Amino acid sequence: MKYSAVASDFDGTLARAGRVDSATIRALEQLLQSGRKLILVTGRLLDDLSVIFPEMHLCDWVVADNGAVLYRPSTREQKLLGSPIPDVFVAALRQRHVPDLSIGRSIVATMRPHEVTVLETIRDLGLELQVIFNRDAVMVLPAGVNKATGLTAALKEMGLSAHNVVGIGDSENDHALLNSCEYAVAVANALPALKATADWVTRGEDGQGVVELVEALLAHDLDAPQFRQTRRRLLLGTEGQGREVGVNAQGLNLLLAGSSGSGKSTLATGLLERLWQQGYQVCIIDPEGDYESLAGAIVLGNKQHGPAVAEILTTLERPHVSVVVNLVGVPLQDRPAFFMSLLPALQERRATCGRPHWILVDETHHLLPSDWRQPQEVSASALRGMIYITVHPEHVAKAVLDTVDAIVTLGEDPCGTIQRYCDAIHIPPPNLNPGDLAPGEALLWHRESQHDPLQFRITPCETDRRRHRRKYAEGELPVERSFYFRGPENVLNLKAHNLILFAHLAEGVDDATWLHHLRQGDYSRWMNESIKDPHLADEVQDIERQASLSAEESRGLVKAAIERRYTLPVG
Repeated sequence: MKYSAVASDFDGTLARAGRVDSATIRALEQLLQSGRKLILVTGRLLDDLSVIFPEMHLCDWVVADNGAVLYRPSTREQKLLGSPIPDVFVAALRQRHVPDLSIGRSIVATMRPHEVTVLETIRDLGLELQVIFNRDAVMVLPAGVNKATGLTAALKEMGLSAHNVVGIGDSENDHALLNSCEYAVAVANALPALKATADWVTRGEDGQGVVELVEALLAHDLDAPQFRQTRRRLLLGTEGQGREVGVNAQGLNLLLAGSSGSGKSTLATGLLERLWQQGYQVCIIDPEGDYESLAGAIVLGNKQHGPAVAEILTTLERPHVSVVVNLVGVPLQDRPAFFMSLLPALQERRATCGRPHWILVDETHHLLPSDWRQPQEVSASALRGMIYITVHPEHVAKAVLDTVDAIVTLGEDPCGTIQRYCDAIHIPPPNLNPGDLAPGEALLWHRESQHDPLQFRITPCETDRRRHRRKYAEGELPVERSFYFRGPENVLNLKAHNLILFAHLAEGVDDATWLHHLRQGDYSRWMNESIKDPHLADEVQDIERQASLSAEESRGLVKAAIERRYTLPVG
């Protein structure tokens, strides 16, 4: 991960007793010389800060008043990010003799132990204000305004993603700041609660801790083993005991391999959805047009023509926009060459701003085949945050396979897939227990792990859920998977080829026919085996087991169970 900026607290972090020493200033200057940016995020009032911190010009942006004010030192531009504190509130505090009031444009601060009076005043006046603590300081701000919201506003102005920012702080009000940054650092003098949630705690206090951070960024961009963060995880599924199975959401290379129709696209789509939920930018290389219907990305290219590299890069300039590079319009034999023209540009962009955070390469065995010769401008070892998808890992370039950290295998002979991967890069395989996986299951193996591959059930993706529900609610199942209301005498032949028709016919069949199938468990069996919705089947099975229910009551309960999971027409 490329870190493009540092977001730092002031008091207790950059500064000690309100002063920033010369060693810390020199470190900040070195940070800027490396091309990185500095964002100051502080609870101090902006007017006070300009007096005690004459080097404020080193900052690209300043978030002051604990997130309520945004200031750009180079242009002296100011933006108020919160509504003003009502005058009646300030007057009430003075009337109640609350001392040491500091009043900003959208913040009022005092000191402990006056927080009780502050809270009572907010309650008595019926105001929507919040109290935030900063050691002995008691700050009052508009609801929803904090260091994280202020940083978000600054990053929007800078065109940066929070996933390329390191946050550093020391106190209670820095929780929001550090939680919003990709990497969280607490200085040695930080409160224990902040240290407990940080990725790294410096050895030095305040400014010396900032110096340590700058030195680590300049040396290896926090890419050394002792600095790896594990706060952010990417969910894959759940194992037998219900525990979540996932991988790090940063700096990992993941290989998804398995036979055709094994569920690789379903797993990949779920990973993409969860990456987008966390705010990561993804570039998806899509040779077959399998991802053109994804709701979370802009699709470039179509059946008539392929996309242009410049068009892709321009679209990726927006930090929160992901791109599907649809290569269907590129002749099959030209796709590897096009990908090789795009990959160096993506690497250069990552080196500059750290994005896209992830690159997904579908059909990797076609785009990076085993006979691929690595061009000088492309470094496979430098590619991190990659998701490679293939049917044949043994047909992928060894230089690429060597960079894989974890492999997920699906479908038929998953252990054989791991064996072929290991053979291709000449490493011993883990202990394998050959056997097929049930539908919706996969194996996860970390190369550096001493553990055997872990079997887990894939977490469904929302895209497939929506597709599944539309298909089975409105589509047309084949004859052998349709439901037939035949009745106890087997004289009826009413066919329901989807859930909408099933619900309609259920309301019209006689009570004897309805109860005949209910008592035999036919409804839950059909929903499990043909509709392939075990959750709905379990709910309907519970209804089937309630012998005291009348036909009318059980009909209503089954219909309600369907409607909770599927949208049925009214009437």
